[in-house]
Amino acid sequence: MAEPTDITAAGAAALGASADALQGRAPASPMLEMTGITKRFPGVIANEDVDLTVLGGQVHTLLGENGAGKSTLVKILYGLYRPDEGEVKINGSQVEIGSPAEAISHGIGMIHQHFMLVPTLTVAENVALGLHGRRGLADMAPVRERLMEVSERHGLVIDPDAYIWQLAVGERQRAEILKALYREALLLVLDEPTAVLTPPEVEDLFATLRSLTDEGRGLIFISHKLAEVMDISDQITVLRDGRVVGRTTPAETSREGLASMMVGREVRLVRDVPDQDTGEDRLVVDGLSVRGDRGNIALDDFSVRVTGGEIVGIAGVSGNGQRELAEAIFGLRPIEAGRVEVAGQPIATPTPKSVRRRGVAFVPEERMRHGAVGELNVSENLMLVEYEHRPYVRAGLLQFGVIAERCQELVRRFTVKTPSITTQTSHLSGGNIQKVVIAREFSAAAEVLIVAQPTRGIDIGAAEYVHERLLSKRAAGAAILLITEDLDEALQMSDRVVVLFEGRAMCNLPRSEATTDRVGLLMTGVREESPAPALG
Repeated sequence: MAEPTDITAAGAAALGASADALQGRAPASPMLEMTGITKRFPGVIANEDVDLTVLGGQVHTLLGENGAGKSTLVKILYGLYRPDEGEVKINGSQVEIGSPAEAISHGIGMIHQHFMLVPTLTVAENVALGLHGRRGLADMAPVRERLMEVSERHGLVIDPDAYIWQLAVGERQRAEILKALYREALLLVLDEPTAVLTPPEVEDLFATLRSLTDEGRGLIFISHKLAEVMDISDQITVLRDGRVVGRTTPAETSREGLASMMVGREVRLVRDVPDQDTGEDRLVVDGLSVRGDRGNIALDDFSVRVTGGEIVGIAGVSGNGQRELAEAIFGLRPIEAGRVEVAGQPIATPTPKSVRRRGVAFVPEERMRHGAVGELNVSENLMLVEYEHRPYVRAGLLQFGVIAERCQELVRRFTVKTPSITTQTSHLSGGNIQKVVIAREFSAAAEVLIVAQPTRGIDIGAAEYVHERLLSKRAAGAAILLITEDLDEALQMSDRVVVLFEGRAMCNLPRSEATTDRVGLLMTGVREESPAPALG
């Protein structure tokens, strides 16, 4: 549906009620009130009697595990779902929001985690998409002029004529925010906005968000990163199993308190990674060069060694060669130059089967492309690696009772939320599909683990268990290459940290030297004055 050019009459009323807020004065009433929101799907109550109140001039964080109901609630607000029960008020007036266009007309903007931008169009053209009349793509001059005004007013510097594909991740996010502000959004919903940003980019984003609340705008902030939630939030609402289980502020709680509220039990947020002796090299990557999907060199002369009993973290912003590195090691992408060696033996032409036979397990970044088969059920996906081995097969026949018992155990241990082990995997949430992949790979008898984004899309409780399993594998002598865009995860879990930027290694730092500021700068391509130690 095309987005409207102008704010509708209902939206105008909301804007009028918020005029004081935009002049820096506190609004007389809440900007948003969602009351008694209930939404049911077949077999699932996604939201049950949920209340949410957002004031102008504040950042209101919506916090909860996967499946807690956060996405459903904001999709109702943005007109993608209709509630079965409850009401929505904008500045005191009850409204019916049946589509994103209607949400926009009421002054609501949505910044999606996965940017909704057309890469082959310019920033200005993306902003103009869906606008009616002379402000469409046929007449860009007024759009560019107003976009420049909005950009300067909010300090969101960006070239309106730059193509989206030319922009860095942080710049693309600015384009998304500008698109919402161009449409006069007074209430912004930001879904995991820091997921792919470097620490300096997060600081810039938070400065922008504070400038927006200073103008009186209301923000709904959704994030799993508790340190950021404590930093940016004014109010926090916690959901669990579709219901509100707590409301608090940063001054009244802690990261540990928020985690416990989300999960319903005490959660260890800081891992104790004890020093231990390491063994021989289990994985050697030497001078590896790999082409990306567009034929460019995505990984350039990259080398790293991982010994038994060690976790080496590969940190970096998405798109700097991490995916190509993992796929090349596991035989999913041709190697342009260099070599891969496992357990002292080179693999001339890696294939997934030959690499697995050497004792390598792989948790891929793209779970539905390389990690799981959506058409198969949960049990079948859990057994994709081990089904050929005893005790799951005897005399060439699958032992279905043993297989079912094993799969039930894995579902229980890894807290996979599924109606049964015979449920088609594509029917699970993304986070639970990730748990299926992790359960399969971590339970295999592997001495080398290639783990890419293991906690992306899964909740705090499951992430805690994943980290425990990683450390257990480390203690047992496994060599682990941990590829993650979560800087906290990389710094906390790794014995050494290697930063990838534009396909090249920027450093090789022991945990004691890998600080947030130091690694964050390296992730942006800023090299240290002194040369980094040799990889190995």
